[in-house]
Amino acid sequence: MNTAVFKNLPVAQAVELPSLVANRDGEIVSRTLAQNPHGNVTLFAFAAGEAISTHASHGDALITVLSGSARITVGETTQDVPAGSSILMPANVPHAVEAVEDFKMILLVLFPEE
Repeated sequence: MNTAVFKNLPVAQAVELPSLVANRDGEIVSRTLAQNPHGNVTLFAFAAGEAISTHASHGDALITVLSGSARITVGETTQDVPAGSSILMPANVPHAVEAVEDFKMILLVLFPEE
C-alpha cells in the first residue's frame, strides 16, 4: 500500500516549484501535490486576466504568490498580492482570485476535524 501523501514531485531532489506549472494563454493550469481528507496542496499558473470567481471553502486556505501578482478578494477586502507574499482566506468566507499579470501560486487548504 502506498502511504505517500505528496505526489507529482521528485523525491529527495530540490525543485523550483514555479517550474512545475506553465502559464498558458487563456488558461488556469493546476497541479495537485497532495490531497487527502485533511487538506490539499496545489500549484496554479494563471494567464493574465484569468480568474476564479467568488466562492467559499469549508477549510482555511493559504495562498503564496510565487511569481507575478494577483488581485485577491477575501470577504469585502480586495488587494494586490505580489510575488513572495501570502494571504490567508478563512473557512466559509467568500474569496476570489484574479491574475493582474501571468502569475503562479501555491494553495494550501486545511480542513477542520469533523
